[in-house]
Amino acid sequence: MMKQFALLIGMALSACAFAAPPMDDAVTELQREWEVVRYQVPAADKLPRWESLAAKAHAVTAQFSGHSEPLIWEGIIVSTWAGDKGGLGALGLVKDAKKLYEKAIDINPQALEGSAYNSLGVLYFKVPGWPVGFGDKDKAKALLEKALQINPQGIDPNFFYAEYLIDTKQPRVAVTYLEKALNAPARPGRQIADAGRREEVSALLKKTKQAIANP
Repeated sequence: MMKQFALLIGMALSACAFAAPPMDDAVTELQREWEVVRYQVPAADKLPRWESLAAKAHAVTAQFSGHSEPLIWEGIIVSTWAGDKGGLGALGLVKDAKKLYEKAIDINPQALEGSAYNSLGVLYFKVPGWPVGFGDKDKAKALLEKALQINPQGIDPNFFYAEYLIDTKQPRVAVTYLEKALNAPARPGRQIADAGRREEVSALLKKTKQAIANP
């Protein structure tokens, strides 16, 4: 009887595990879908795809509450959706993303190599300041530098810090970080994102060097 009971419990646990994939698998799926929409889906088709993916990400965040990783990826998806949507209509989405990153930092600031710091810093320097939005160059600098401290070799923290430097009229310093981003180590399973980001880095590096040479 006890053996049968133990077998039934084991089967039930296995069924639960099968029905609810581990958090890492769910987050990886969000990450891969983000890469496809961000870099491969035509611009005209992006907005409905972002809306659908944001809903999926929200469900993952709810399922694995208390963890930073789903919050970070929901924030990345929502903020990328806002970027593609553009205009004042995107401001509500940006504010939602900000809250997600802040909550992720409260739980575990080191999660995903400090990605919440990096992503929140990007919002602070790209979103308009008061009275339209919450943009703040000083807060952006502090957050982006925290991300670099955690992940000094990463392609994303170096790229976005370079963007911040260019935005704040420091192109010569930005070149160093763009070159570092271009030579950043590949991320396992992130081939699409790495290829897309390297194209962005190369284009910005070329543009920045031209601007320095021809002020």
